[in-house]
Amino acid sequence: MTRVLLIYPYFNYWNNRSIFRFPPLGLGYVASSLRNNGYDVDILDCTFMAKEEALKKAKNSRADVVGIYCMVSMRHESIKFATELRNRCDLLVAGGPLPSSDPASFMNDFDIVVRGEGEKTMLDILRIYENGGSPESVPGILYRKNNNSWVRCSEAGEIVYTEPGKLEDDLDRIAFPARDLFPNKEYIDYGMRKTGSSTTTVFTTRGCPFRCEFCSNAVFGVSYRERSPSNVLDEVEEALSFGYGRIHFADDVFTLNKKRVFEICKEIRKRGLDFEWECLGRVDSIDKDLAVIIKEAGCDRILFGIESGNDLILKTMNKKITVEAARKAVNSAHDVGIRTGAFFILCYPGETNETVLDTIRFATSLPLDYLSFTMPYPLPGTALFERVKHKIKKDWVSSGGLISDHVLIFDAEFSETKMKFAILKGQAQFGLRKRLGKYAFFVVKPFEKLTDGIFRLIK
Repeated sequence: MTRVLLIYPYFNYWNNRSIFRFPPLGLGYVASSLRNNGYDVDILDCTFMAKEEALKKAKNSRADVVGIYCMVSMRHESIKFATELRNRCDLLVAGGPLPSSDPASFMNDFDIVVRGEGEKTMLDILRIYENGGSPESVPGILYRKNNNSWVRCSEAGEIVYTEPGKLEDDLDRIAFPARDLFPNKEYIDYGMRKTGSSTTTVFTTRGCPFRCEFCSNAVFGVSYRERSPSNVLDEVEEALSFGYGRIHFADDVFTLNKKRVFEICKEIRKRGLDFEWECLGRVDSIDKDLAVIIKEAGCDRILFGIESGNDLILKTMNKKITVEAARKAVNSAHDVGIRTGAFFILCYPGETNETVLDTIRFATSLPLDYLSFTMPYPLPGTALFERVKHKIKKDWVSSGGLISDHVLIFDAEFSETKMKFAILKGQAQFGLRKRLGKYAFFVVKPFEKLTDGIFRLIK
C-alpha cells in the first residue's frame, strides 16, 4: 500500500501573540479523500513542534509520497522539508495558496505542483504514481518532462502545465476533514491558554465572489459554493466530539447569503445543539435582524474585514464597502450583545499620512472586542501584487521580533519603521479605550494628538 505523508510546515514561535491557531483543514480534506480510497495517510502538523523534531519525524515516516502545504509565510520551511526529503521518498508534491498562485517557482524543489483544490487532484496523482501513467492526464498540475518522459525535480526538463482542474460543484460530496490526524489536544490547550475556550474551524462555503485588490483567491478562484445546512451541522457535531467547545466558521463570506445563514441557525436549534460560535462577516451583509437571529443560535462574535477607515482607500482596495456601512454593521452586532472584531491594513499603497490616521481613528472609535492592524502584503496572484511587483525586494520571513512580527517586503511610500509605529499606535489607542472605558477620553485624546504628530514626522 502506498504510504502518504502530508506536511503543514508552520511553527508557532514562543513569542507569537495570535489568538487564532487552528488545524489545517485543507490537508485534512485531502487526507480524507485519500484514506477513503484505500491509501495509508498521515498528517505532520508542525504547529506545536520544534523544527528538528518535525524534520526527524518526516524522515522517519518512510512515506512513498510526500505532499507539502505552502502559503507565503511558509515558503522557506516548505522548501526546506522538500530538500531534506528529496532522497527519502519517491514523489514530492507541493500544494496550497502559494503553489497555486506561483507554481513555477516550486518546480526546482518539487516533482509536481498542484494548482487549486487538492482532494481529487492528489488522488489522481497517486493513481498515476501507482500505475506508471503520465501526469499529462491529471488536470490542475505542473510537472517536468524530458524527451516525453516524466522526470523528477532534480533532473532537467521542460515544465508542463496541464489543463485547469474543475472545482467540485456539490460540496456535500466532499468527505469531512480527517480531524483525528491533527494534534487536537495541543490546539485545545492553546485555545484555553489564549482565550479561555477551545476553538476549531469549519468551512461552510468555498470561495468568494468579490475581488479585493489584496486578497488571494488562488485555490478556489473567484467562485462561491455552499454546503447544505444539514451537512454543515453534521460536521460541527463531529468537530465538537473531539473535545472542542467552540466553532469558528472560517468562510471568507459566511454571512453573504442571509437566507442560508437563517437555515443554519434553524438547524442548530432543531438539533438542540448548545455551542458558541463566531464567523467572518462582510459589513454589507449584516443588519440588526440577522444579528438577533445568529445570537439566538449561539454566535457570540463576528469578525469583519473592514481594512480602511477612509472611503477613497476602500475604493482603491476594491472593497465595495463604505466607512458608514462598516460602522453600521459593527453597531448592529454590538447592540444585540454580539462581540465584534475587525481587521485593518495600514499604510496601503496610495495612502497618505492623513488617510492612515483616518483608519486608526475610525478603528479605535468602534465598539470592538478584538482589533488587528497589519501592514500590506502583496500576495502573488493578487491585483496588489501586480501593482507593486517591481518593488518587491525580499520574501516574507518572520522577523521573530518581540514587539512586532510584521515585515515590509517591498519599497513603499512608508518605511517599515513608520508602518510598525502606526500599528503600535493603533493597538495602544485601542487598548486605552478598552481598559479605561468612559474615562478614556481624558487619556486617549492627548495620546492621540501626540502620536499623530510623531507619525507625521517619521520618514
